[in-house]
Amino acid sequence: MLLHKSNRFDANIRSSDITPQEAFENHQQARRRFLTGAATLGAGVIAATHIPGLIHPAAEVHAADDLHATPSQYTTTEPQTPFNKATSYNNFYEFGTDKSDPARNAHTLKTRPWTVQVTGLVKKPLTLDVDSIMKYRPIESRVYRHRCVEAWSMVIPWDGYSLSEFISFCEPLPSAKFVQFVTLADRKQMPLPGGYDWPYTEGLRLDEAMNPLALLTFGCYGQTLPNQNGAPVRVVMPWKYGFKNCKSIVKFNFTDKQPKTTWNQINSDEYGFYSNVNPTVDHPRWTQARERRIDSSLLPHTIPTQMFNGYSDQVASLYAGMNLKRFY
Repeated sequence: MLLHKSNRFDANIRSSDITPQEAFENHQQARRRFLTGAATLGAGVIAATHIPGLIHPAAEVHAADDLHATPSQYTTTEPQTPFNKATSYNNFYEFGTDKSDPARNAHTLKTRPWTVQVTGLVKKPLTLDVDSIMKYRPIESRVYRHRCVEAWSMVIPWDGYSLSEFISFCEPLPSAKFVQFVTLADRKQMPLPGGYDWPYTEGLRLDEAMNPLALLTFGCYGQTLPNQNGAPVRVVMPWKYGFKNCKSIVKFNFTDKQPKTTWNQINSDEYGFYSNVNPTVDHPRWTQARERRIDSSLLPHTIPTQMFNGYSDQVASLYAGMNLKRFY
């Protein structure tokens, strides 16, 4: 993958008040940097001893271009899932609903040129080049636990920087309370299976998005993102189920109302807006108390699921006083 390096954004942004306050206080410095740097598990149909396609994954999948990421304090020392498994067994429904479909079909995705819109309740709407966004801050490598709502999990080294840094640049108005992510939907590049209201959308409360763990992500395993993992830019929230981590983003939309999200619209009884990893709140069709960890072992093994996927110290305060069974 050839990366075009842009020196700046094609926009002249002024500072203003944003939410939360600490983001505003750091904004001027961040802006200058930006402009200059610019089974008991599963669906109840398979046993925990076997997941098809993981014993002998599909053909080797390679990403391109070393991101030269530096280690981050936000990381786990747990054994990592091998690159080949993390890039050949995943969800990206735009390229098909089977776990192996993204690796097989996503070669048609063209990630350059790529622009990202910033819309809604912001000081000034913008259209930005993805390479300028990537150059905003130094890239960090963060080894995160990744938990899928289907009760399997991986440990993946993601490469990016805190989403809060980019949101500070976008200058949301004080009235903005949520940010919505919108994925590319292009039938010339994607199969886009029927039965879904494309484009795929997800969203967060703004204070969730400003948490340092929320990662604006450009790579994994020290390389640029493979197409099937959400190239060229995605988000990763390690305390939430995987479907919250919107891939191949083309728009950040800031709003004062809770935005519509794809899976919540399809079935709100099974997929809540918050979708925090919670072992005490089961999916209607399977338990969330345990998960199948996919690592270098020949077969996945079952382990207990942790509250907030093990990130309670960093994120539990975001939900203080909330009924987590009601706001699931």
